[in-house]
Formats: sequence, structure tokens, C-alpha cells
Amino acid sequence: MTAVWIIMVIFGSLVVLLGTICGTILLAMKIKHGGLSARSREAQGEETRMIQEIYQGLSRMEARVEALETILMERKEKRHDDQG
Repeated sequence: MTAVWIIMVIFGSLVVLLGTICGTILLAMKIKHGGLSARSREAQGEETRMIQEIYQGLSRMEARVEALETILMERKEKRHDDQG
């Protein structure tokens, strides 16, 4: 029974050691390549551009709404002055 435990400990240690070495190599490769694949960087860049376009569109829409509010308020004041 003691021999079985010794073999299990040795085999388990080898598996853990092999996993640690492979994980370290994969982590080093990922860090070396910038953490993202070319496809992932391209997709992230496209998302960034889309978000910026949406933000710019919303900013322009906000300016238009403010301009329309100003026009409507001026018309309302003009009607109120014409009636008064």
C-alpha cells in the first residue's frame, strides 16, 4: 500500500509540474504577443470606432434638440407677446 501512495504522489507531482510549465509558457506567449490576437485587436478597434461614432451622433442630436427647444420657446414667447 505504501508503494501505491508513493507512485500516486510522484505521478501527481509530475502532472502538476507539467501543468505549471505549460501554463507559464502559454502566459509568456500571450504577454509577448500583446495579450490579444490580431483579430481581437481589430474587433476591439472596430467597437471603439462605433462607440465614438455613436457618441458624436448623440452629441449632435443633443445640440439639435437644444436648438429646437430654443426655437419653440421663442415662438411661444412671440405668440404670448402678440396676444398680450
